[in-house]
Amino acid sequence: MKKNSTHQIEVSKNAVDFEVTVNLLEHYENVAIYEFHFFSDTVFEPQKTTFKWKFPAINVKGIWKPTSDFSKRIMDDWELDHLQARISVDSPVIAVFGHDDTNRLTFACSDTINTTELNVLYREEDNCMYSHISFFTEKHHKIKSYKAQIIIDTTAYHFSKALDKVSQWWSSFDQLSPVMQVNDAAKLPVYSTWYQFHQNLDTYILIKECKKANELGYGLIIIDDGWQTNDDNRGYDFTGDWEPDRIPEMRSFVDQVHQTGMKLALWYSVPFCGKKSKAYQKFKGMLLADDHRWAPVFDPRYPEVRTHLITIYAKALKEWDLDGFKLDFIDEFKVYPETVLTKENGRDYASVNLAVDRLMTDIMKTLKAIKPDLVIEFRQKYTGPAMRKYGNMFRAFDCPGDSVMNRVRIVDLRMLSGKTAVHSDMFTYHHDEPLEIKALQVVNTLFGVPQLSVLLERASKNELEMITFYTNYWNKYKEVLLYGKFTPLKPLANYPIIKAETVEHTIIGIYDDYILDVEMNANRIDIINGKITKEIILNYKTVLGSYSCTVYDCMGTIIDQFSMKMNEAFKQIEVPACGLIVCLKN
Repeated sequence: MKKNSTHQIEVSKNAVDFEVTVNLLEHYENVAIYEFHFFSDTVFEPQKTTFKWKFPAINVKGIWKPTSDFSKRIMDDWELDHLQARISVDSPVIAVFGHDDTNRLTFACSDTINTTELNVLYREEDNCMYSHISFFTEKHHKIKSYKAQIIIDTTAYHFSKALDKVSQWWSSFDQLSPVMQVNDAAKLPVYSTWYQFHQNLDTYILIKECKKANELGYGLIIIDDGWQTNDDNRGYDFTGDWEPDRIPEMRSFVDQVHQTGMKLALWYSVPFCGKKSKAYQKFKGMLLADDHRWAPVFDPRYPEVRTHLITIYAKALKEWDLDGFKLDFIDEFKVYPETVLTKENGRDYASVNLAVDRLMTDIMKTLKAIKPDLVIEFRQKYTGPAMRKYGNMFRAFDCPGDSVMNRVRIVDLRMLSGKTAVHSDMFTYHHDEPLEIKALQVVNTLFGVPQLSVLLERASKNELEMITFYTNYWNKYKEVLLYGKFTPLKPLANYPIIKAETVEHTIIGIYDDYILDVEMNANRIDIINGKITKEIILNYKTVLGSYSCTVYDCMGTIIDQFSMKMNEAFKQIEVPACGLIVCLKN
């Protein structure tokens, strides 16, 4: 074990057949960038190597990780549940935030393809936080040299800014620069078939739903699982061939969808090769796992497998005139107990992670050559910086009926995704819920691109008015909501206040009963009351002048108008549950 660098980084390894160095590449203000170099005169099989450093636990409230959801608490050093990141799972980054949401320490790794293990843990013996990152925690093929960088940022700004800086740092590497640019289609509100239809798709009903959805402001339908099979057991036995068994006239169906004004994307579970498919008989010797709980998993290290998958998507795009793909379950490409990590027996890669990178690179290159403006949706947890190269829609992980989790997952995705369009999970609810409770599911999606999975044919008039109001609002102000200065507050309380700000327009969502600080001297301030209580208490940080205010209920009906001078210490206003107040400067 040895120490090096400004942060007194300890290097711990048991292997002796390779050397490791730590070099400080850059150091400016409160940011440091280090390079770790593994090397030997001969090829070696890298073993687990850990880099660790500490800092005093002063003003530490919680630990942010990419998909920690509701659990952002401080962990102790005897807890062993570490964050694992690789190309298709999570991102190698952790942020420590204080009681005022300030960044205490954020660190990230440049290698977002190979598997790393990282954490920040509290040690009770000295009341310090111990950060670590471990490389080669799983069996790896032999190499002669390996380099990676880490960035450590202790700047005392809002922790979301530190994460955004990490996102920009990742994008500065050629191998992580996004290939799929965010087009207008990637920012269209989405109708998804999954929660309402599952595998029981009916094209007649779907066309009617598309017409209604487009009238409400939705522009893209994702046809999820079920189109490729007549089986409705919610399994994956028939994946791998991707023939439109349930919708045999697929091109005609796509044309009908386009006539409603909607674009269409199809769902594919990329890794699965179901045992009842023809593909399984052909590729059963080219699998990462044969006894997976859902379906056998293709091994992308075989060029024949990559060609098979690429050909399927390219053929569908050309023959059916699709507008995009939902490429699912990419996180199931991983090293399984039976995986042999060598380049032999027809495999042109030893590493599964590198083969996934090659597969996705070739998929995107092929599909973009056919239709440059297509959309590609990826879903948490495979939404890291490497996956930003290939997808232009990142969607929050499934949380049906859970409005708070949807909001949390959108925010956690937003802080690392740069310009990539972050989508909500599809909002859904019980048909008999009160309108304001249904609206909670909608307003919690507004700082991402809204997706819905509601049977519109059964929706009430008031329900449709509510969805239309907020969808039209989102479409009109999406540039502010998606690309304004984004500040999510109180991460341990699940972001009950979220702000998106431009010079002219501030939009604030408040989702619990907190005093709302108003600081921006914008010409327009919108406050979304994302809760079921009516009272909103404003605290003016500066004298902002006089505003004309209009209050809307959740259906967009004007219920009050008044003038308000924002020059008092506190001001209470009333906005209906899931309603909106718009304040225009006089």
